[in-house]
Order: sequence, then C-alpha cells, then structure tokens
Amino acid sequence: MTKDSVPKRAATLALYGSGGVGALSVGLGGLIAAEGLLARRSIGMTDDRPPSGDGLYGDDLGGSTVSFLLLGDSAAVGYGMTSVDDTPPAMVGWGLSHLLDRPVQVTSHAVVGAQTSDLDAQIDLGLDAKPDVALIVVGTNDVTHRMLTSESARRLAEAVRRLREVDCEVVVGTCPDLGTVQPLSQPLRLLARIWSRRLAAKQAVATLQAGGRVVSLAGLLGEVFATKADIMFGVDRFHPSRTGYANMISVVLPTLAAAIRDDDAEYSDQPRDMMTVSDAANEAAQHGGTELVRTGRWAAIRRRKSTH
Repeated sequence: MTKDSVPKRAATLALYGSGGVGALSVGLGGLIAAEGLLARRSIGMTDDRPPSGDGLYGDDLGGSTVSFLLLGDSAAVGYGMTSVDDTPPAMVGWGLSHLLDRPVQVTSHAVVGAQTSDLDAQIDLGLDAKPDVALIVVGTNDVTHRMLTSESARRLAEAVRRLREVDCEVVVGTCPDLGTVQPLSQPLRLLARIWSRRLAAKQAVATLQAGGRVVSLAGLLGEVFATKADIMFGVDRFHPSRTGYANMISVVLPTLAAAIRDDDAEYSDQPRDMMTVSDAANEAAQHGGTELVRTGRWAAIRRRKSTH
C-alpha cells in the first residue's frame, strides 16, 4: 500500500467499516470528529450577516417584472460580504435584469447554516412573492452534519415540486466539492469530497425528476479555487470571496435566463451529449458549470464556463 492510499483506505473504512474493521472505524470516527472540531475552530463563525439584496433591479427597463426567489444556505446569502452589491442576491438581480432586459424583483429567504430540511420553511415565506423563477443553493451543511444523501435528495425533490406546482421555474446549484477546503485535513477532507460529490449527483437526479434544472457547482471549490485560493476564498478559507461568489453566479445566470425564456434557441452552445438522468448527474458532479435539462427519460448536458 502506498503512502497516498492510506487516507483513502481510512476513509473507506470509516464509511463502510463492519465486522473485523468495526473497531478501527470507531477509532477513526473519533479522529475525524476531532479533526472536524479543529477545522471549525480554524474556519470560525461570526454573527455578522451581509446586507439584504432584496429589491427591484433594472427598474428603468421595459417589460413585465420578473419575480426571482433565492433559497438555501450561506452560499446563497453571501456570507462574509459587507457590501450589498457583492452578495449573490444582488449579483443575480443585476445580471438577470441585464440578460432579460426586464426588471427583476429579488426576494431571498436563504439562511446561513441552512440544510435541505430548512427549505420547506423558506418556501413558506417565499411563496408570497409569487416567484417566476427560483434558485436553490444548498447541501454543504447536509455534508457537515452528515445527513443521509438519500434523505437530503428526497427533501430537495419535495422543495422543487412545491415550487413547480405554482408554476415557478427552478434551478438548483448542486453541492460544491468540499474536498479542497484547506482547513480540512485528511482523512476528513477526503470524506468531505466523497460525501459532497455523492450528494451532488443525487441532488441532480432528484431535481430533474421533480421538474427543475440543474447547474453543477462541483467546480466552485474545484480547480479554480485550488489554483487561485487567495482570491477565490474569503478570509475564513471556507466561504467564497466576492470573486468566488461572482464565479458561482456567472455559471447559473444563463440557466436562470433560459428558464424564464423557456427557449432552447437562446443558448449559443448546443448540448454536448444526451445521457440517462443518473449518468448525466454523475458526470455533472465531477464538472463545475455543467447544466442539465431533462428531456423525457434523457438529460441534455451543456457546459458553462465562468467569467472569472
């Protein structure tokens, strides 16, 4: 066994250990719990919240106003930002109004620390806005709280269906790859990568089956964050910086606009391939900026590149 394979084998035992390896799994579980505590201390947390990005954007534009609803966790809130223009709600508001050439009313009920189980309460509040399109960004806290991926996906599907039942288009940004978060050491980092990618794939399948669209955010903490960590991460080295949030929004904006237009002709790039929903979801979990749109039993795959 090579030195590099030790963390991978340890992580596998922690996930699947039984029988003769059960004691080792318990011991490793204690190690992982300790590493998680150290990581939380390193990352830190603050009660400060970014300013609200709710409001009307592009009010000087013609056409009917688009009602946009943002749901999810700290990645949707814009944790760490101190200027409203640097938050995801504002970025979507300005960007979407520009792409559609129509005013956009932004309503956000995303909450720092939210899990998928919190989406139902967020939707209860958000339905008052009569949303035309919603963006859901959630999953990171499901991983850190070790929620079963099947349960997380089930709850996400329920949330998407609720919104679709009121004729709201839904775009889901899947759980980012947490395997490159620097404060996490091995084997915790490897476990985070395994769980987050597995969750992202199940989120994609659940969303497509419930009638939503998917944009893979696997690359949010992938290569670009690994190679440009100094500008992509915030000061806590866990949440994105302003540039990191802009990177995320840049890959979801075209899908939000397409959902409103409901016109595939608006896409300048053609589907790269047609796959089964499950195969497409697994591929999207490995590649950031991948968009999935269900067509019957198949899913069309498109690649999106960030502008940052």
